[in-house]
Amino acid sequence: MDFLPEARPSPIAGTWYAGDPHTLAHQMDAFLAAVKLKQEDLTGKVVGLVVPHAGHRYSGLTAAYAYKSVADSPRDLVVILSPMHQYYPEDFITSAFGAYQTPLGRVELAMPELRILDEQLARRGYKLVQVGADQEHSLEIQLPFLQQAWQKPFRLMPVMLRVRDSRKVEQFAAALYETIREYDCLIIASSDLSHFFPLEEAQTLDGETLRRISRFDPEAVLAGDSDGSAPACGAGAIAAMLEATQRMGAQKVQILNYSSSADSTGDDSSVVGYGSAAVLIPES
Repeated sequence: MDFLPEARPSPIAGTWYAGDPHTLAHQMDAFLAAVKLKQEDLTGKVVGLVVPHAGHRYSGLTAAYAYKSVADSPRDLVVILSPMHQYYPEDFITSAFGAYQTPLGRVELAMPELRILDEQLARRGYKLVQVGADQEHSLEIQLPFLQQAWQKPFRLMPVMLRVRDSRKVEQFAAALYETIREYDCLIIASSDLSHFFPLEEAQTLDGETLRRISRFDPEAVLAGDSDGSAPACGAGAIAAMLEATQRMGAQKVQILNYSSSADSTGDDSSVVGYGSAAVLIPES
């Protein structure tokens, strides 16, 4: 795999989130300051997160619940798994650029680890494909929270998944685990929940999705998205994160927050659901 030396220019700064660095930093600080977590819910080490990916005005507060849980424990290596909302004829996709750019600065890709992941996937009959002109928002929109919460560099493994097949997801998670098993790593699954249902129906559907996540059941997450009983646009990312963190020794998923677009728009006729969760390895 070869990476371009320049950073991927942001296609969403100034629209999905603030384009001015001072405004963006202030907003990230405000979101994080507004969150109060129960420490008894977070006994252990957080190694995985589920985080929504709408524009910050819609889902920023719910996202902040996830990032508050790791605000005091920066990692050198971060894996962000997301869907890819545009059509692309591959299952596992990463950037062709050597970094992501946000208004808060440059985030370097973990290029050696991405090459190892590609090798691990190849052993299983798959490949990690690079794309140079993606417009995907769901991965990039997570970065300012980490940049502002940690105030120190971290290396990024970005992977966009276009799979819902449980066998492929399990094989990807196994390849990812073999790649990062020796690292102090955080794995983030970027996903919104149901889309465009009336609020009451959305809450029922999203409650079921969150229950499946909280049961640490990746196959049930994929099945619920497939049959519509528990939809999540990043079901593949969530399932892969759960599979990989189970291999890391995680045993508990704590749901941290739930909201919907109605909380910011006031329109409950057609909403998008947002949930955040932390995945924990128990204290030894």
